[in-house]
Amino acid sequence: MRPEERPGPRPDPWSRAELSPAEFQRLAAFIQGHCAIRMPPGKRVMVESRLRRRLRALGLGTFREYLAVVFDPAQGPAEQVHLVDAVSTNKTDFFREPEHFDVLVRRALPELARGAGAGIGRPLAVWSAGCSTGEEPYTLAMVLSAVAEGLPGFRFFVLATDISTSVLERASRAVYEHDRIEPIPQALRKKYLLKSRDPARRIVRVAPEVRQQVRFRRLNFMDADFGLREKMDVIFCRNVMIYFDRPTQEGLIRRFCHHLVPGGYLFIGHSETVNGMDVPLEPVVPTVYRTLS
Repeated sequence: MRPEERPGPRPDPWSRAELSPAEFQRLAAFIQGHCAIRMPPGKRVMVESRLRRRLRALGLGTFREYLAVVFDPAQGPAEQVHLVDAVSTNKTDFFREPEHFDVLVRRALPELARGAGAGIGRPLAVWSAGCSTGEEPYTLAMVLSAVAEGLPGFRFFVLATDISTSVLERASRAVYEHDRIEPIPQALRKKYLLKSRDPARRIVRVAPEVRQQVRFRRLNFMDADFGLREKMDVIFCRNVMIYFDRPTQEGLIRRFCHHLVPGGYLFIGHSETVNGMDVPLEPVVPTVYRTLS
């Protein structure tokens, strides 16, 4: 066979699958009802692109067949987990919005220790709500581990939750590319990160003494019961509520307040606000709030 007669690469049949506006609207309504994530029409191309991987994994040729699986009573619940994983946006960094960690250490911890015995009489309970691939909860665990080194007897744990099973799996491995750790102060890198034994692999892993302070769980903010056994002293929920409409945001914050100790702290993202909401919070500094005692 001459070179010009050789067959080219075989076309990917799934690349031609198209998500119709009606099919998108049905998925968008389900996603918003299931986990409150808004899917405006401008997201259709993004959703189509991401869900083509699910068509390939399931061996389906059209989105019509895919929707039949999603809404099938038997197969649906399992596939709905993959659907939410596919459409979730997971952007995070170590030490994102670093001033929050200064407020945590310099103001929140002393007040919570005095008022509720948190960290001294009992473990300090911190919740990273919407933890993505783990950078936020491990940042919290590193910061609090450094506090514990200078304060004998200080105890804490970090609960880290997300709706996406795939990001929770990555977070639990605690392995990161070297460029991801740039925001971490050098002193904390030396203490709490382990380099690969293979110098050619530019990866690090969070040290065991930090990993053991973090508990990962799947949690949907729309679930009727968060299933938390203890009240939280601090909740970090940053840059998550921007995907929800205003009534959903207000309802979620009320539920957070219910799960905080009196005088507990809520940290939200810099593009988020509770202004105008009927919630039992008082401002501490911008984007940091305290529950009314």
